[in-house]
Amino acid sequence: MVKKEKTSFVCQECGFSSPRWLGKCPSCGAWNSIVEEKEVLKTNLNTAVKKELKPVLSWETEDSNRLSTGLVNLDRTIGGGLVSGQVVLIAGEPGIGKSTLLLQVSEKFARLHGDVLYVCGEESPSQVAVRARRLGISSYKLLAFPETNLETILETIERERPALVVIDSIQTLYSSGLESSPGSVSQVRECAFKLSEVCKSLSIPLFLVGQVNKEGVVAGPKVLEHIVDTVLYFEGERFNFYRVLKVMKNRFGAGGELAFFKMSDMGLEEVADPSAFFLQERSNAPGSIVFPHTEGSKPVLLEVQALTIHALYTTPQRRTQGFDSNRLSLILAVLEKEAKVFTRDRDVFVNIVGGVRVEEPAIDLAVALAVVSSVKEKPVGDYIIFGELGLSGEVRSVHFPQERLKEGLRFGFKKAIVPKGAYVPVDGMEIVPVKHIRDAVEVIAY
Repeated sequence: MVKKEKTSFVCQECGFSSPRWLGKCPSCGAWNSIVEEKEVLKTNLNTAVKKELKPVLSWETEDSNRLSTGLVNLDRTIGGGLVSGQVVLIAGEPGIGKSTLLLQVSEKFARLHGDVLYVCGEESPSQVAVRARRLGISSYKLLAFPETNLETILETIERERPALVVIDSIQTLYSSGLESSPGSVSQVRECAFKLSEVCKSLSIPLFLVGQVNKEGVVAGPKVLEHIVDTVLYFEGERFNFYRVLKVMKNRFGAGGELAFFKMSDMGLEEVADPSAFFLQERSNAPGSIVFPHTEGSKPVLLEVQALTIHALYTTPQRRTQGFDSNRLSLILAVLEKEAKVFTRDRDVFVNIVGGVRVEEPAIDLAVALAVVSSVKEKPVGDYIIFGELGLSGEVRSVHFPQERLKEGLRFGFKKAIVPKGAYVPVDGMEIVPVKHIRDAVEVIAY
């Protein structure tokens, strides 16, 4: 066994490594994010293990029996429950409710399947106990373990063999074999890899809590998202009562699924029908459009609001909440050139009600017509609208048109404006197919 010490300068934002210090990371552009790290690398030339080589179909498949988390929406979102040995990374901003959600999941999982090891690296056991009492948790199979040393945690997992392991959070752990501080790129990578390796060998599901940086992505190396099987993002406004759990990656199910929760005094409550939840206070005012949002398998009706007023300053403002501001600029340019709807002297504000962030291009037509409705001060009515908008004004087809329309019909919307290429007949609904933005503007404005 030969040990050698290696010193490198690593960016704490993206994991870029350099042999010398730099003020600005050439990979991600972050300033003062490069820190010197010393790693002890162990090499052994005689550690090669002979592995069996055979066709892929002759390997035995792992048992795919699902373990329920006790939350119906969470089980549906991750594909029907947890798989033995599955590693799940849940990320979100501080205070969004990650620890609250996992504490509730741990309690329900403990009642269904056995002991749960809850490693609290960020909080003391007394702080966790205060939250547990507030949430009404009473299971004695939920075991709090205040430890941040990786080797001690791995030894405890192998000795106790719990039914579930929760690490809150991965940025607080450290390995004695590395000289860098907890939360550094090398520590996060090493701790996540070792925990994943041990839990998979023992067929124990593992939850890792990951903090996010100012850009809203998981702090630490990008390889962290490659190590785990499932990546969940917990989103929502800290001072609002709704939360959205979004699946960004899932090796055991479909990606893009959404689960909705409501924050209350007793913790997170599942929202059984999110469409009704987001439309419950809607008023048919100018600038209000209903958009059927689809990222996973289940559409959700969202309200898109636009407000236009005469500009107070020389340069008109463009502000968005839950929608890309650069995309809004493109939509306004298309409206001006192709539909002759001018906003050059107006401030334009766009909001997705409830704080949900929508990135799919199918919302383009809904945003465009919401702006038109606000400019002309004319309510749209009970339409649902979706479609992608091209730079020449064409309205492009999007996926899952029939599912979107049926969701709208279920809530009493009997009219729809859709791309001509996505036209599908639905009984009981009047569907207006449009090929160009001018056609859509004529439907709502005249």
